[in-house]
Amino acid sequence: MLGIAESISDFLYTYILIIVLVGLGLWFTIKTDFVQFRNFPEMFRVIFDKRAVSAKGKKGTSSFQAFAISAASRVGTGNLAGVASAVALGGPGAVFWMWVIALLGAASGFVESTLAQVYKVPEKNQYRGGPAYYMEKGLKKRWLGVVFAVTITLTYGLVFNSVQANTISLAFEGQFGINTKLIAAFLVVLTAAIIFGGLKSIANVTQIIVPVMAILYIFLALFVLIANIADVPQMISFIFSNAFGFREVAGGGFGAAIMMGIKRGLFSNEAGMGSAPNAAATAEVTHPAKQGLIQAFGVFFDTILICSATAFIVIAAGGYEGSEADGIQITQNAFAYHIGDWAGIFIAVAIFLFAFSSVLGNYYYGENNIGYIKESKTSLLIYRLAVLAMVVFGSIASFDFVWALADITMAIMALINLYAITKLFKIANRVLQDYREQRKAGKDPVFYRDILDNQDGIEYWGREDHDSDQDA
Repeated sequence: MLGIAESISDFLYTYILIIVLVGLGLWFTIKTDFVQFRNFPEMFRVIFDKRAVSAKGKKGTSSFQAFAISAASRVGTGNLAGVASAVALGGPGAVFWMWVIALLGAASGFVESTLAQVYKVPEKNQYRGGPAYYMEKGLKKRWLGVVFAVTITLTYGLVFNSVQANTISLAFEGQFGINTKLIAAFLVVLTAAIIFGGLKSIANVTQIIVPVMAILYIFLALFVLIANIADVPQMISFIFSNAFGFREVAGGGFGAAIMMGIKRGLFSNEAGMGSAPNAAATAEVTHPAKQGLIQAFGVFFDTILICSATAFIVIAAGGYEGSEADGIQITQNAFAYHIGDWAGIFIAVAIFLFAFSSVLGNYYYGENNIGYIKESKTSLLIYRLAVLAMVVFGSIASFDFVWALADITMAIMALINLYAITKLFKIANRVLQDYREQRKAGKDPVFYRDILDNQDGIEYWGREDHDSDQDA
């Protein structure tokens, strides 16, 4: 089974996804006039905007909470275990390709999350939206929306959660010698206690966990980097030389670097996959582009900051070539090399926080899409039980198998979503132009759907919607 899964994964990434991800990322970047670079300062203004910190309306989460939910899924095992395995299998050059995917993918992230806001659907006390919704309402293809909803539910709610559980299990087994079955039981109880609490419970937990775990990890990573600051320029040069070196091209390492960089970069930052838009759609904002900018910032936050820190530490420690250790254990060994054996304990605790918050974010993506297919308490209960079952499976399954499954479902999901946002790009680009025009005039942008030539399928963003929210 492992051999079959790896063959399918290699085919998808070698012949299809590399071309599509890089090509469309570049196209979105050019057509939006380099939104991820030109509007980078605006990302900070929006994320700390008063309306973004606390939703005042009756519906939805704040845009900061929506960012936290998506970051909970982004900031996880990909940043620690995924980066280490990319460096071990693809060489240091894989880090360069992770950067490329992040820099270009931020434009894709902006487009998908902006579209999620445009086509979101208001409900009693929240909004729902995401790729399935803009496929149905924007493309008029509900069947495609259903296919995507099933795919993301399987990918995130089930397969990705097995990856998160697997990483926690490996970290604690290796560090403390705890039996994987005991770890599985603990994770199931903790996950069940939160996912049965609903979206508000997830938002409240993740907006506390994500900043705390990120700050602690970044603080330790920066400490290690500062201690090795003299080696950083050499490591950057090493990354570039391995990404384009003649030795790597001749030895086949060039292709491995690209493939591993793209696989682990996509897993980590999720740009263009269609996952973050599910959280972005829940936010209470005055303009869709605001949430698009916040989600684009999430891509930089994840890959350029956190993944790079991990990569530098692993490369500086060495010993990753030919290592029999799995991804998270390579990271633990690297930290132990730099600052002592106690670091292994810290990483085990950190990976628990990173990965468990990812389980919560992943779960929500599935719940949102279950609701899209059909509102059913029975279906939701079955889904929740399946999530718990996959947490158990991931805790005891092999590292290679769960990651191979994740790569396959992730690729299929990304291809479906990238097709949809390419077809709807004109809508997202017009929304961006409106945002820029209002900012240039010194306004805090407010969006109304009547600026669009085609308003079909857009249920929110009428002038009466803003009035009712302000009255609330």
